Amino acid sequence: MTEFTTADPAGARDHARSMAGARVESMPTVPASAAEDRPADVGAEAMLWAETIAPGGYAAKRLNRGARIRLVDLKGDGCVSMLAFNAERPVERLNVADTLKVQWNAYLGAGRLLLSDMGKVLLSVLEDEAGVSDAFCGASNAASNAAKYGEGDNWGPHPNARDRFLLAVAKFGLGRKDIHPCINWFKGVVVEPDGAMRFRAADRPGQSATFRAEMDLILVLANCPHVLDPRPHYAVTPVRVLAWRGPPTPPDDPIRNATPEGLRAFQNVEEDLRR
Repeated sequence: MTEFTTADPAGARDHARSMAGARVESMPTVPASAAEDRPADVGAEAMLWAETIAPGGYAAKRLNRGARIRLVDLKGDGCVSMLAFNAERPVERLNVADTLKVQWNAYLGAGRLLLSDMGKVLLSVLEDEAGVSDAFCGASNAASNAAKYGEGDNWGPHPNARDRFLLAVAKFGLGRKDIHPCINWFKGVVVEPDGAMRFRAADRPGQSATFRAEMDLILVLANCPHVLDPRPHYAVTPVRVLAWRGPPTPPDDPIRNATPEGLRAFQNVEEDLRR
């Protein structure tokens, strides 16, 4: 076994280069075209993103309009918290309250839309095998994790989703003020008749949720335990992210035309594109 010293630049260089080809469970696939788990009908040249997000990890990517994004709960215990921004104008971002009230529904899933704070559609939900999501509880934070696990900052064994978001958005010149309410996938809640929130988990390995980008996006993901997860230990498993090129939504798309409110959100995006 070769011994390296990183005390000088040459040793540090040699050590870094010796890591070439190393693989771990949670890491990006670079180039994305090398991903062996791409959808059967997607060619390697169409792949834009392939990454496995570790427990407590995060990921972010700029994606163009028409891209398809798939989240796969590899081992059945993932919890993906999602933020979304207009890539051209990040001051426009996901608005969870409008997403619910404009669609007259408190629960998301296949056929639903994720709407911006400017009345436009950011993403369409094409498929949701798990059927479990949460637009109420938001992301875990340092205080909530500390109360449950003893500590919860970014540098310990119990990182929280909000601080993971902070690391992710910084890569796009954004900061704490830009971290907005999120939507959680694979873990969720049901609101009982008395107003109490009951935690729900998908708990089935391999389930996926697939989205279509309806404008150029910055998508930010964190994979941390849900704030209402009743287990006393930090429990979350890796999630796979795959994204590939696709055509923009056509005028006769059934999701686009499902409701007058949704159609208006698509038209608002299309109006911007004509300018």
